Amino acid sequence: MESLPHCETLLLEKQGPALLVTINRPDVRNAMSLQMVAELSTVFAQIEADPIIRAVVLRGAGGHFCAGGDIKDMAGARTQPAADGEADPFYRLNRAFGQMIQQVNESSKVVIAVIEGAVMGGGFGLACVSDVALAGPTAKFGMPETSLGIIPAQIAPFVVERIGLTQARRLALLGLKIGAAEAERLGIVHQTADSDGQLEELLAQALERVRHCAPGATAETKALLHRVGKEPMSGLLDSAAEKFAQAVRGTEGNEGTMAFMQKRPPKWAEND
Repeated sequence: MESLPHCETLLLEKQGPALLVTINRPDVRNAMSLQMVAELSTVFAQIEADPIIRAVVLRGAGGHFCAGGDIKDMAGARTQPAADGEADPFYRLNRAFGQMIQQVNESSKVVIAVIEGAVMGGGFGLACVSDVALAGPTAKFGMPETSLGIIPAQIAPFVVERIGLTQARRLALLGLKIGAAEAERLGIVHQTADSDGQLEELLAQALERVRHCAPGATAETKALLHRVGKEPMSGLLDSAAEKFAQAVRGTEGNEGTMAFMQKRPPKWAEND
């Protein structure tokens, strides 16, 4: 892949077919600044066309995932009057985050969130757009916006997609904070760990499964899943059948079939 972009708020490390992205603002519990939003967007844009990177691991430094929006950015936006003909600074701030989280949601890569400590506001939204979410014992999830007199404007649609309207109503309208066990019960996370060591084991297992799945087929499957409920079923199934035929006749389909018949791992499952 191309050299990784220089980031001030993120630590980037390539590990086989995975890119480890660590949010690195531990002094503010990894609160999400405009700079961090821009850097995450840049990273996901750069790796989108990179065939070597098949998974992105998102986690936070210092024992916290992400405590929500950065208060300094909010204060800065408050001091900027909305100029004639220009969008309100708060609109631009909020919408920039929404564009980034949509980009993560629609990434063709497998996004794995490793979650510890504070998972609030925007951090909660980021967890809700992961493909695989793994929570440690210290994880605390919340949508505190209404208790602060604001609204979860950009994350609410993704929370509804994740856990359904009924549960999203309760969390958002009461500004609740919940632990890892309830987050797993609601479907926010897929697995919870009792210790840091077990959390690392769950991550290793997930990355091993990514390695065994064909990257092209994985990307097409993720794109197909995102279309469910957004277009008529008949047309969706017609399109899916076309994608299936292309996959069967494609390079990965041929390799997968040969590997199965020859009782060997497919090439994409080989260790780098």
